Amino acid sequence: MSIEMPPGIPEWLTRSAEPATEDADTLTKERVLRRALTLTSKPRQAAVLVLFGGSPEPDPAAPGGLPADAEVLLTQRASTMRQHRGQVAFPGGAVDPGDAGPIDTALREACEETGLDRSGVEPFAVLPKLFVPPSRFDVTPVVAYWRTPGAVGVVDQSETERVVRVPLAQLLDPANRFLVRSPMGYQSPAFQVDGLLVWGLTGGILAGISKACGWDRAWDHGDVRDLETALAAVGMTL
Repeated sequence: MSIEMPPGIPEWLTRSAEPATEDADTLTKERVLRRALTLTSKPRQAAVLVLFGGSPEPDPAAPGGLPADAEVLLTQRASTMRQHRGQVAFPGGAVDPGDAGPIDTALREACEETGLDRSGVEPFAVLPKLFVPPSRFDVTPVVAYWRTPGAVGVVDQSETERVVRVPLAQLLDPANRFLVRSPMGYQSPAFQVDGLLVWGLTGGILAGISKACGWDRAWDHGDVRDLETALAAVGMTL
């Protein structure tokens, strides 16, 4: 799904609307294959808000012009949730019948989870759907720019444990990047930041966007860690 690029989206962020990188393409193919192998009924639909903030002016000295104050909004699901408990994710959730489309779903869910004021959020790209086997959702990532970031926090502790604005400089620090391998053999880009392990769908989307935008700094792609061990290192469980 394509939407018209709003005026004023920072140059350092615009290429995130073009996810045709090797990492993003591989992520999509893996998800399509797993969808075909595991799906026995029509998938449910969901959307997530991939929300970036930061100065509109690029930093010419940084990869991809990424400004020093660039950040992304992430949540940690409550450890009591039935599915994906304790996992780090973008705000988002299932489509409601009254939603006008994936953008509306992503914004509504983000407001409900984090108290976000959607009037300050400018969606500018809708990426291809990605299948999540455990919950059997087709998830649509909606990429947006937060021109004037406002207050956010946990709205419902039964659903969300943390709401964090993660600096991209920390997230993309080569010392914080590696791959994780799940007990099923699935490998995922991973980021360890602020006491969190970002992996799976969220890690894959962030890795694809970072590469597409040219934000990457050289990191060790041969550093592959056991997922359960990596989670335990930050006090999380599978």
